[in-house]
Amino acid sequence: MNKNIFEIVEEVLKTNLKYISDDGKLLKAIVYSDVMTMDKELLCLLLSNEKIKERFFKDVNGTLIFDKQGFAWFIESKEFLPDSYTRYTNKIGLTNGGDFISKSNDAVLDFPYKDCVLEGGQDKEEQKRKEIFYNETIASDEISKMLAPKVFTNAKRYTKDGIEENIIFDENDNLIIKGNNLIALSSLLKRYEGKVKCIYIDPPYNTGADSFGYNDSFNQATWLLFMKNRLELAKRMLSDNGVILIQISFHQYPYLRILADEVFSQGKHLLDFNTLVRHPERSLAGDKEFNDVVEYTLVYSKNPGYKMPKMRIEKTDDDYQYDFVLSGEPKEILNLGGKSVSVYYPEQVDISRSTGHIGGLKSMSIRGSIREKNSSGRFYVAYLEPLIGKYPKGTIFTVPEMGDDGNPYRIFELPKGNNKNGFYYPGKPISSDVTLKPYPNFLDFVQQYNLVNDEGDVSFRNGKKPEEYISYYLDIFSSKDDLILDFQLGSGTTCAVAHKMNRRYIGIEQMNYIRDISSERLKNVIDGEQGGISESFNWQGGGSFVYCELLENANTLIEKIQAASEETISEIKNEIYADERIVPYITREELKKADEEFNSLELQEKKKALISLVDKNKLYVNYSDMDDESYDISESDKAFTKSFYAEV
Repeated sequence: MNKNIFEIVEEVLKTNLKYISDDGKLLKAIVYSDVMTMDKELLCLLLSNEKIKERFFKDVNGTLIFDKQGFAWFIESKEFLPDSYTRYTNKIGLTNGGDFISKSNDAVLDFPYKDCVLEGGQDKEEQKRKEIFYNETIASDEISKMLAPKVFTNAKRYTKDGIEENIIFDENDNLIIKGNNLIALSSLLKRYEGKVKCIYIDPPYNTGADSFGYNDSFNQATWLLFMKNRLELAKRMLSDNGVILIQISFHQYPYLRILADEVFSQGKHLLDFNTLVRHPERSLAGDKEFNDVVEYTLVYSKNPGYKMPKMRIEKTDDDYQYDFVLSGEPKEILNLGGKSVSVYYPEQVDISRSTGHIGGLKSMSIRGSIREKNSSGRFYVAYLEPLIGKYPKGTIFTVPEMGDDGNPYRIFELPKGNNKNGFYYPGKPISSDVTLKPYPNFLDFVQQYNLVNDEGDVSFRNGKKPEEYISYYLDIFSSKDDLILDFQLGSGTTCAVAHKMNRRYIGIEQMNYIRDISSERLKNVIDGEQGGISESFNWQGGGSFVYCELLENANTLIEKIQAASEETISEIKNEIYADERIVPYITREELKKADEEFNSLELQEKKKALISLVDKNKLYVNYSDMDDESYDISESDKAFTKSFYAEV
């Protein structure tokens, strides 16, 4: 029997007692250390075997060069001294010729495999957002049809008058789509590429201790790959003036920021909102090391020339409380900056203050940025500040033709009392009733988070966002009739808020609760539910949305595998082995030979192994295969799908 490279290396290393433990196991850590230091004894040992020499040494003009990094990867891999699961995957050919399948296809270690796709699957438990990811890296040369446009099924339009079936797509339809978000996004590109104004997503935080359950270790590199694939498609969905908002906790925030900087390198990082979501004085669980009360929202634009909107502050009469009465002739007339400036001493000035009213003046201290960025501030610094000491404290200067408040002059005042700064007194501008100010990057939504449970008239025990919080973002980054996208829909907050704010929207969710939570919430919105932001926006109900699903194919196999128990897993295995929708390069003979290894696996490992056999190119039915009679696609599904992709 021919030995593979893993067995050969193990056998050669064990000839040196230095690398063997008391119980006869190979000490991989010591081997790794000697690899890094290029230990002469180790190199001689490896060169003593022709197979190892051929694999890890290269002849360059008569000199042998050791592939140190390649050998280090080799001994660290699960394929070397494998566990039961790896032995099974090796035996059925999921590794090839001793190479690690994840290192194939010349993958670039850049978050972490630039040319690969991570496929994600999800499940449901007690209405909680429990997301299960396969953690499967799929090399690009294995992706032939996975991201092609898909067939839609079960399309229904929900309105206040009821449910419309056998529908065709209308370009003004709001969409709620059940399906894998990576694949759904790739299908939506055909119609919506470059048309989405604002994307908000609340992805899994990958805390290691949150409500997300994983069927394997969802490590940082895998999580970043999961995000990268989706962000790259999301970027293509954005319009030229579009923005994306990504909410995250501290666990992955710095890494996500670096990743997003790379994906949106041709765009612009606008800011990161830091949001207080839990009260700093809340009771803590005993195992908490600190009180985690802040979450982060990263904001990127597609266009590098995008200008961050300003906050509009309405100017009220209450801000304008001062009245001036100037008696007698001015003490002096000065020519300052080409203007005739009148000088009034304090005894000539009567200043009264009352409740704000039309015609009143507002007190503005001339300090900070006002000294440089405000025209009145600059005038004061250039011409009046040098007069301090030459005139009594509190002297008044009236300067004509300044401001747009309709007053014939603007009033300036030298410092008085203990004040170090002068003042100017503008009236309420005629041209605008608002002031534009930059948005702060710190937000406080603790109160709204505390009251979020009952919003939308649906129960969602984890991850629900307050409507007022989402509306804050949509108010900044979108306008009426703009298209909003959330491809991590969850309880449906983003789409519910978009509906009430008269935006168009698309929501994507793979988990089954999209039917009885997300969609039900939007039905409640149409019926006029009065929670969340309804009162603020005078929401009375109305509008519509279309619910549809990606037509499943091999995805049904995955659902069977996930639902299997220890009692049924063998039956499911036989069904999978016999199915035509498994990866094409594995033979039935290989699968049968691996039964012994399969039976030794734990239940979760068995499920993972079977899921890895499913051909990910066949999860859903491709639009190009819609007329294949073997899929038995209904005429209504064909009509809706054709109408969605028509003339695009």
